[in-house]
Amino acid sequence: MENKEVTEPEMKGWLYKWTNYIKGYQKRWFVLSNGLLSYYRTQAEMAHTCRGTISLHGAAIHCEDSCNFIISNVSNGGTQTFHLKTPNEIERQRWITALELAKAKAIRALDSEEDGYDEEEEPDKGDIQAVISTLNAKLEDLQTCHDLIAKHASTLHRSLADLENTESTQEVTAKVKQVNERATLFRITSTAMIKACADYRDLVQTHGRKWQRMFQHEREQRSRLEQMVEQLARQHSHLEQEAKQHEVNKQLSKKDSLTGDHKIALPHQAASIQSSDDEFEDAADDFGSHFTVAVPTNHKRSGSNVSQTSEGRDKLPNESDSSNEEDNSEMIGVIAHKPSKQKRARDGEAGNGDSPPAFSAEMTHKPGKSARKRRTTIPEKPNYPLNLWSIMKNSIGKELTKIPVPVNFSEPLSMLQRLTEDFEYSYLLDRAAECDDPCEQMCYVAAFTVSAYATTSQRSGKPFNPLLGETYECDRRDDYGWRVISEQVSHHPPMVAQHCEGDAGWECYQEFTMSSKFRGKYLQVIPLGISHLHFPKTGNHFTWRKVTTTVHNIIVGRLWVDQHGDMEITNHKTGDKCNLKYVPYSYFSRDVLRKVTGCVTDPMGQVRWVLMGTWDSKMECCKVLNSNTSVKGKPVIETGPPRLLWKANPVPEDGEKIYNFSQLAIELNEPEEGVAPTDSRLRPDQRLMEEGKWDEANDEKVRLEEKQRAVRRKREAEAEAAAEEGVEYTGHQPIWFRKDHDPYTSQYVHIYTGEYWTAREKQDWSRCPDIF
Repeated sequence: MENKEVTEPEMKGWLYKWTNYIKGYQKRWFVLSNGLLSYYRTQAEMAHTCRGTISLHGAAIHCEDSCNFIISNVSNGGTQTFHLKTPNEIERQRWITALELAKAKAIRALDSEEDGYDEEEEPDKGDIQAVISTLNAKLEDLQTCHDLIAKHASTLHRSLADLENTESTQEVTAKVKQVNERATLFRITSTAMIKACADYRDLVQTHGRKWQRMFQHEREQRSRLEQMVEQLARQHSHLEQEAKQHEVNKQLSKKDSLTGDHKIALPHQAASIQSSDDEFEDAADDFGSHFTVAVPTNHKRSGSNVSQTSEGRDKLPNESDSSNEEDNSEMIGVIAHKPSKQKRARDGEAGNGDSPPAFSAEMTHKPGKSARKRRTTIPEKPNYPLNLWSIMKNSIGKELTKIPVPVNFSEPLSMLQRLTEDFEYSYLLDRAAECDDPCEQMCYVAAFTVSAYATTSQRSGKPFNPLLGETYECDRRDDYGWRVISEQVSHHPPMVAQHCEGDAGWECYQEFTMSSKFRGKYLQVIPLGISHLHFPKTGNHFTWRKVTTTVHNIIVGRLWVDQHGDMEITNHKTGDKCNLKYVPYSYFSRDVLRKVTGCVTDPMGQVRWVLMGTWDSKMECCKVLNSNTSVKGKPVIETGPPRLLWKANPVPEDGEKIYNFSQLAIELNEPEEGVAPTDSRLRPDQRLMEEGKWDEANDEKVRLEEKQRAVRRKREAEAEAAAEEGVEYTGHQPIWFRKDHDPYTSQYVHIYTGEYWTAREKQDWSRCPDIF
């Protein structure tokens, strides 16, 4: 920081920097100095905290529009990018000019900003920067000697030429003397050059041996750290297994203690006791009559939890008062109808007229008969043993999209196709479109958002990252009643735009992007995009964000997936909200696995519906009939009997052999005529993997990725050339989507242009790039 204070900045001022999809552009104080662009939250932070720095040496600077510009630099195998915005075009041009000048100056000065080693960590390394400075000085001496030798050699050559052309004896003597003098100067500079070369060689050899020892030490230290991390991962996995076994033994001993003449009825268990091999299998379907529901504390009458009890049954273990919860929530007691009335309602007798219809297991949705015969299976997954640790140990802390993952850890579907699976239970949206009550409609929408995770409990394979410009169409109007078009509109950061329209009177669109990190033992994926659902009949418009997905036991153990976090669904027309809580899995909890609870509230904050279920099995709802205050002063509400909203379809037999695909997933990559040349079905590495040719698929995957990198490098070169000429560079533009302002989120999102299906009808693919 002292050097920055001494050097006068070349330029400084306020700019708006893109942070993330939640906060958008944020105002930051930027300082341009010595070929580096640094930023701070405030001017006062310049004295102690720098929030980020990008080197302009080798950076690409190009403009997006009149106020936005991008600075991108590749370093250490990754790409560092600043997305910046100015208040007006004049200010942007002022910054662009200053940045280009600073970049040119940095290139001329060959200003290297590589970090050295820490002297406190390794005292034997010496001052690397000082050594580099000494070597640079020696190189300058060598350059000076080189210039002098060239100069003296030229003069000596001219003198010799003059001597050859001289005829007079007297002039010959003078020319010979001149030649001797210039030869002496040439010898002196040559001797100096030899000495400078020897000094440089000795210095390099001395420090080369020292640096070789340093690098050897670093390699050994890294090897020890890798072994330590692997050992810790194994110990962690072993401790988890021991803890699970202890819990199982405790449950078994509790059962054994109750055998005899006087047996006591056990409370209903939320999940059956499982062996270590089946510890991630489905939980019991019965939830009991006591449940907890998260509700925001800013509502007027409702608390943040709802609990329900009925006659003759004990509450579930670990489902007591929630006063210790972090959200400082209250408790609401929910008094259900008598069991006999519940039984009649479940058996199909008349219930509350305002409640949605009850759906039994037999009434679970099944798609209509398709006009074409679709495949019912795919080639079985081959057994290719692979050491995951050897591949992933160098990927800790890196962005998921920058990890070179072979197809051995993937499934033969792209992310575009995986997102299409969200509409497997689209009948929930069809029924929601028929509802006139917005709160009842919200129940179906909430069940639809939960159903999107139904297949993830058994699916641990990574979908293929789509190439920039890759698309996927899925027209299922003949059986499901919808058609969808998706496109990869951005590669850094990776972003998918999707639009789906249903024949029953709804349209759903989203812009999916994510933040992901590999942490050694687990992989966490945090979705950042927003999903939209619109019903033209009522004008109701819903938005929500997806919850966090975590893949556990990456290094050692059996892979398993968990969904956790809070989801808020908002109806922007009426102000109704639904708050869903995805409960994270815990070894020490006896609660229902993969549990989801929530409630629907009206604009006044009053609870209208209560929701409960699991994200891999089913969702139920209860209508709130009455509310009052208990003796303890906490709100108590009375609900109707639970009604089934959604139940997951069974997984096909021998699911593990076909990547645990559902029937819809099996059909998604089926070859189809007439699709766009950028469609995921035509991706060669994905098709080879599906056919079981994994070695060829890996080779093809490397070819496609290298082809994409070459296109990106060409685009960056064009952007840099355009910046030098002062011409705006538009860069890659989506084919079937355009960036537009979203009135519901006040952000710019990619909206479907409505042109894809017309182009498909005409088979006009002239605008599609060659990506495969």
